Amino acid sequence: MAKKKSKFMCNSCGYEAAKWMGRCPGCGEWNTMNEEVEVISKGPRGAFQHSSTTTKAIPIINVDTPEETRIVTQMNEFNRVLGGGIVPGSLVLIGGDPGIGKSTLLLQVSALLSNQGKRVLYISGEESVRQTKLRAERLGVKSPELYIYSETNLEFLNQTIEEVQPKFVIVDSIQTVHHPEVTSAPGSVSQVRECTAELMRIAKTKNIAIFLVGHVTKEGQIAGPRILEHMVDTVLYFEGERHHNHRILRSQKNRFGSTNEIAIFEMLQGGLKEVLNPSELFLQERSQGAPGSTVVASMEGTRPILVEIQSLVTPTSFNYPKRMATGVDQNRVQLLMAVLEKRMGMMLQAQDAYIKVAGGVKLDEPAIDLAVLTSIVSSFKDQAVRPTDCFIGEVGLTGEVRRVSRIEQRVQEAAKLGFQRVIIPASNIGGWDFPEGIQVVGVETISDSLKSSFRDL
Repeated sequence: MAKKKSKFMCNSCGYEAAKWMGRCPGCGEWNTMNEEVEVISKGPRGAFQHSSTTTKAIPIINVDTPEETRIVTQMNEFNRVLGGGIVPGSLVLIGGDPGIGKSTLLLQVSALLSNQGKRVLYISGEESVRQTKLRAERLGVKSPELYIYSETNLEFLNQTIEEVQPKFVIVDSIQTVHHPEVTSAPGSVSQVRECTAELMRIAKTKNIAIFLVGHVTKEGQIAGPRILEHMVDTVLYFEGERHHNHRILRSQKNRFGSTNEIAIFEMLQGGLKEVLNPSELFLQERSQGAPGSTVVASMEGTRPILVEIQSLVTPTSFNYPKRMATGVDQNRVQLLMAVLEKRMGMMLQAQDAYIKVAGGVKLDEPAIDLAVLTSIVSSFKDQAVRPTDCFIGEVGLTGEVRRVSRIEQRVQEAAKLGFQRVIIPASNIGGWDFPEGIQVVGVETISDSLKSSFRDL
């Protein structure tokens, strides 16, 4: 006999409780606890239900490991973020804000794969077949190998996959799919977990690459239990500002390649277009000779990107000065301003500071410290740095400029974009050849760096 058990689970973090609570103890969100009914089958005491096919444990040296052949699309940026192409049998999760372009990207990828003779099944749980067809016509997608199916029942999805026999499956989105044997509503923690587990089984047993579209919460995290990101092979986040045309596809997890890799696209009327030179895109509207503007070579995965950092330091009219940052961590900005006050004697306590990364890019690596600090000093002194200077380095609390990784690729990218001088940590000099046409200056402290950039320091 089956026994029904009622429990309450949080939609945001998956926290379980025996009774309803207004606020989740796990994540602190309000009104996210939903009741779910779990059906428990009672079998013989102490008995385990085994699957019909069992495998034996074998020594690791006896495991056959054939080299996986990646399927390379004609979209090089998409191949880059996946680690070189699509791995057959992989389960990929793509998340992003509503309307950012997730469905557009996957429909374009489906068209490229189907044009190569690969059969693709596009499953839409949010749009009808006609609506998907209209979007495909706008993007110019026409291929007999691209199949469209509108359904949310997981059993019907499985049957369709058996009939069509595709090489690639896109599920848009996982929050709309429901398992008929799970009594909770679609999008709940139990439904998302069970549906993802079933799709993972299909991907591994049939060697089909499956892409899942996931909704995100207001904090920017993929909705549903955290275990969802642990179950899939790759997690991609589609980022971008609504007021900018470019979009960034960032890899947060990848079992088959490097993490934190990014792909950059430009949103046009006819769909997404690859940006082959992102540094030129982010610097094309840069103001020459403006105080508070510096350029840093930041590493995004394995690719160096030149980005402009802007600062505005003005006298405050409040009891407590404002510190606002866009694109960089605000706590890091406060730390760098404290280092300037302590080590350089600059009185920034009565100054409001506004720091922004131009172009809507988000930077989180330590190598941007020197550029942010120099940008703040440039605005505070109202003196512009040379427009052909690039700053790279991590700043410590004692004012030292510390070593950063992959300095050679950063300097080569700066030289390729026409920069004439790059200021880097002194510990990074040595063991590699400088590119032609660019002067490399090694500094040990922030005092040495600022003296080389400003007249009165």
